[in-house]
Amino acid sequence: MKAKIGILGGTFDPPHHAHLIIANEARIKLGLEKIIFLPNAVPPHKKESGLTSNADRLKMIELAIADNPFFEVDDREMHRSGKSYTYDTMIEMTKEFPNAAFSFIIGGDMVEYLPKWYHINELIKLVNFVGVNRPRYDGDAPYDIEEIEVPALDISSSLLRERLAAGLPIDYYVPNEVSKYIKEHHLYE
Repeated sequence: MKAKIGILGGTFDPPHHAHLIIANEARIKLGLEKIIFLPNAVPPHKKESGLTSNADRLKMIELAIADNPFFEVDDREMHRSGKSYTYDTMIEMTKEFPNAAFSFIIGGDMVEYLPKWYHINELIKLVNFVGVNRPRYDGDAPYDIEEIEVPALDISSSLLRERLAAGLPIDYYVPNEVSKYIKEHHLYE
């Protein structure tokens, strides 16, 4: 029997409660043993924001997941030069963990973008894609994707960056420790 492991990738700039709820709901609904948060350095589908360092993003993720024994972080993509391709990472992870079955959790926005993913036809043989509902997205793709419903929270990292840049609070959008870290390090100002 293979270990069932979920992977939630993203920039997590900053990590927020919607990320945590998605991860927890996927873990419960799919019977996953753990969720690995996989922050990327330079996502292929986004321009480099340059807003926060890898070290700050990693620390915020660690703070956000610290109290959940089923969550962990893997920072391998942050150490890779160039764009972070899921295919490259999953080739590595399937070799490192041959007795694992990976479920790669993505939002509806990424489900629609899947046809443009690097080596998508090979990647879908390595992982089970799990699409979660996300406001304003259909989640339609020409691939076999397991779909799960999670409580709809219309929170995005870009919304939080906009609020912070405007001097607005983000209390209750992110875990308290993440909010404290952002304030102490003057991020997103």
